[in-house]
Amino acid sequence: MSAIIDMLAQRGRLESFLIGGEWVAPRGHLTREVVNPATEAALCHIVLGSTADVDLAVMAATAAFTGWSESAPAARAAMLARLEALMEARAEVLADCMSLEMGAARAYARSAQVPLAMAHVRTAREVLEGFTFQSPRGTTAIRHEPIGICALITPWNWPLYQITAKIAPALAAGCCVVLKPSELAPLSALLLAELIEEAGFPPGVFNLVQGDGPCVGAALAAHPGVDMISITGSTRAGIEVARAAAPTIKRVAQELGGKSPNVILPDADLVRAVAPGVAAAMRNLGQSCSAPTRMIVPRAALPEVEALAQEAATQIVIGDPFDAQATHGAIANRAQFDRIQTMIAAGIDEGARLVAGGPGRPDGLAAGLFVRPTIFSDVRTEMRIAQEEIFGPVLCLIPYDDVDEAVRIANDTVFGLGAHVQGSDLARAQTVACRIRAGQVHLNYPAWDPHAPFGGYKQSGNGREYGREGMLEYLEVKAILGFYPAP
Repeated sequence: MSAIIDMLAQRGRLESFLIGGEWVAPRGHLTREVVNPATEAALCHIVLGSTADVDLAVMAATAAFTGWSESAPAARAAMLARLEALMEARAEVLADCMSLEMGAARAYARSAQVPLAMAHVRTAREVLEGFTFQSPRGTTAIRHEPIGICALITPWNWPLYQITAKIAPALAAGCCVVLKPSELAPLSALLLAELIEEAGFPPGVFNLVQGDGPCVGAALAAHPGVDMISITGSTRAGIEVARAAAPTIKRVAQELGGKSPNVILPDADLVRAVAPGVAAAMRNLGQSCSAPTRMIVPRAALPEVEALAQEAATQIVIGDPFDAQATHGAIANRAQFDRIQTMIAAGIDEGARLVAGGPGRPDGLAAGLFVRPTIFSDVRTEMRIAQEEIFGPVLCLIPYDDVDEAVRIANDTVFGLGAHVQGSDLARAQTVACRIRAGQVHLNYPAWDPHAPFGGYKQSGNGREYGREGMLEYLEVKAILGFYPAP
C-alpha cells in the first residue's frame, strides 16, 4: 500500500464523506475496489454512498446556500486564490495520486493533470473578479444570481481537472455543490476536499459523496433539492442523467463524447502538422473526449502523412507510470482496456490498414493495462473506428480529394465537441474552422486557453465550461423592471 493510501486510510477518508463541513460515516455499506491500472492490483476500497447520503449532502448544501450566495465576490475570490495556492503546494502528492488511481505517467500528471486543474481555479477567480452581477438596461436591472444547489458528476480520465472545471465556477458564482467523483478514480477528489477545507470554505458549501452512477448519480439527478446537475461522461450516462432530471425541470449541463477531426489542408506544412496531431490524439493515452482521433488528410499526401505519423508513434514510450522514461502510462481501467482491444480488432476486420501498433500490449509489458499506440490508414468515414468514440490511443487517417469533402467528413459524426484545422493560409483555415460543427476549434495547434469556452454540438452535450461562459452556466438571469428611475 502506498504512502498516499496509508495517509488517506489513517485519516479515515476512505470510509467517510465530507458533508456539512464534517467527515461523516456513510449511510451506505457497499464498497468498491480501487485498482492500480499499471499492476491491476487493488489499492484500497472505498465505501459507496446511498440515497440517504445524497439527501444529507443536499440538506447541508441548502443550509449553507443563503450565506454563501450573499457573500461578497471578493471573499469568494480570496478563497479560490487560497485553494489554488494549496494545490500548488501539494502538486507532487496530487500527481502521485493520479498516477496510482488512473495510470497517468507521473511526468504527465505533474506537467498537465495538476497545473491544468489549477488553471480552472485561477480562471474562475479571474472571471469573478471582473464580473458584474447587476447592470442597468434602461430602467430595468439585469441581475445574475447563483442558480442554487449544484450536483456535479465527474469522470475518471482527468479526475482532478474535470472536478475543478466544475466546482471552481460554481463556487465563484455563489452556488453550493455536491460532488460525485468517479468511483474508479476517487482518491484525488479526497485530497482536493481536504484542500477545500483548509482554504476556509464555509461548511456545506462543498460536499463530497462517493458512489456509482446508478445509485448516487441517479439520486442527485432526480433530487428535488438540486437546482442544476453538470455531468462529464459518456453520451449514454448523459442521457440517463437528463432522463432522471426531467421531472424536476432542473438545469442539465452535459460534456459528453467526441470524435474530433483534425483537418490537414492541402497547403499545410506536413512536418509541422502531422507529429503534433499524433501527439494530440494520444494525449492522456487518447482518454480525452476532445482528442483529435480522425486525421483528415489530402489523398495525394497520404503516403507522406503515414510515414510521419509512424515516426511520431515511435516517440511514445509506454511504461510504468512512475518510470521517468515513460511518456504514457496505463489505460485507466479494465473495461476501457477491453473496449480499445475490441475496436482495434474491428478496424482490422473492416479493412483499415495498420500503420503503427495493433492489438495487445507493447513488447516487454506482459501485465497491466498497457496498450499499443495504434494508427490506421485508408479509413473510410463509415467504419466503426471512424464513427465510435474509442477513448484510447487509436488514430484514424482518412483521405479526402477536395476541401469540401474534408469538411463533410469532419462533420460526418453524431459528435461535435472539438476539432483542429492545419493550414498555411490562415484565412482559408479560419473559413474551414467556421464550417465545422464543433464547440471548440484549434487552428495550427495554439496554446491552450483556459478562458476559451468548451462544450459540444449534437450528441457531445450542451452548455459550456471554462471562462466567463463556464460561470454563466451556474447563474440565473433576473430582470427587475422599474428598478432604476426614468431619466
